[in-house]
Amino acid sequence: MTEPTIPLKLAVVGHTNVGKTSLLRTLTRDVGFGAVSHRPSTTQHVEGARLSVDGEALIDLYDTPGFEDAIALYEYIEQLASGDERLDGPDQVQRFLASSEARQRFEQEAKVLRQVLQSDAGFYVVDAREPVLSKYRDELALLAMCGKPILPVLNFVNAPGQREPEWREALARAGLHAIVRFDTVAPPQDGEQRLYENLSLVLDSQRPRLQRLIDYNQKQAEIRRHAGYRLIAELLIDVSACRRSVNPDQIDEAIQNLHHDVRRREQTCVEALLKLYAFRKDDAQANALPLEEGRWGDDLFNPATMKQLGIKVGGGMAAGAATGAGIDLITGGLSLGMATVLGAAVGGLTQTFRNYGERLKGKWRGERELTVNDNTLRLLAIRQQRLLHALELRGHAAQERIQMNTPHEQQWRDGELAEPLVTARAYPAWSNLNGRRAQHDPERTEAIEELAARLAQQQQPLESP
Repeated sequence: MTEPTIPLKLAVVGHTNVGKTSLLRTLTRDVGFGAVSHRPSTTQHVEGARLSVDGEALIDLYDTPGFEDAIALYEYIEQLASGDERLDGPDQVQRFLASSEARQRFEQEAKVLRQVLQSDAGFYVVDAREPVLSKYRDELALLAMCGKPILPVLNFVNAPGQREPEWREALARAGLHAIVRFDTVAPPQDGEQRLYENLSLVLDSQRPRLQRLIDYNQKQAEIRRHAGYRLIAELLIDVSACRRSVNPDQIDEAIQNLHHDVRRREQTCVEALLKLYAFRKDDAQANALPLEEGRWGDDLFNPATMKQLGIKVGGGMAAGAATGAGIDLITGGLSLGMATVLGAAVGGLTQTFRNYGERLKGKWRGERELTVNDNTLRLLAIRQQRLLHALELRGHAAQERIQMNTPHEQQWRDGELAEPLVTARAYPAWSNLNGRRAQHDPERTEAIEELAARLAQQQQPLESP
């Protein structure tokens, strides 16, 4: 029987309030790990987290308190040497840890240095917005005394006024040339890969283990992305296939019921995407993505919402776009046809009457069919893809509103609807919104998979800000 491997131990260190816990949250995809705050000294004790692949523990990460007074500590340690005694760095640190000051004045720093000595390597997290001050140089000197490989991690590199060049020069002067940029609020798409690849430069013996973790993370990202597009595709098929027969006297009520059911179906998709990417409802607020308490703040059936996303509504269609419903006449053997009417909403029926004149007036009796119009489908597709895009680029420690690049949307604004959605119009049984659960139809499943694949193809490669 093969003995279990011993996890690689990594200490996450740095000054107070530079984003150490944020880095841990992002690497573990755990929004609940530790405490993230703008207040200094949030982390008071060493906390651990484990990264595993297929049940095997690969890395143990340790979040440590922040350095608070590195200048005074460095001076104190140098004073501990007596006479001609020559101690190397680790021995100097051990002597300090055995002193009373390590339990009193420098208690927090002692926790940091003790964990570094017990670890195989450390991540030194830097707030790249800060100037390179003496206290940071002394922190680096203290870490160098521990004799363990240190990989600097430049945080907040996307912030205005960041001082990355200054930090790179200072780190090089301290002998640290392997450096990684990793903004914990909006990490780059390949951020984790770069992090572990750079770590393998200072821990060459651990390269196979780190490569295994890189491969696993990439595979999981692909699985999440495919699952996300499938959730969106299933939403769109559900809504496109929704078709309800209503009495003419009950159209207003029926439209309100349709609004409610489509909104609820969209909300189900939102919550599923948040869960898929391990976020909570209140973790996805944004200016460009107006989620409030995990819900869209802009109403799906408001023409202004469509205009904000560049969806064109005009003429008679615009007058009724707020209903988001298309009406098809199905009586007397005369139908306007879905291609003509699905884009027309209730407020636009005056224009429809002008176009078809007296021929329709005689058939204006009996049941009608309600569907969701094309523009509403376009809106659903665009904003769900925006949500997926934002979650792909969002760090699990982010506390501010999401700032994101706009994904590829032109096809959904004014192009032809994808063929699976056009097909779904003719199959009401494919929708969960028609008063019963959708049938487990292989053709429905095929349509969802085809649409998910098209969504993925249309999406431009995701890039970090």
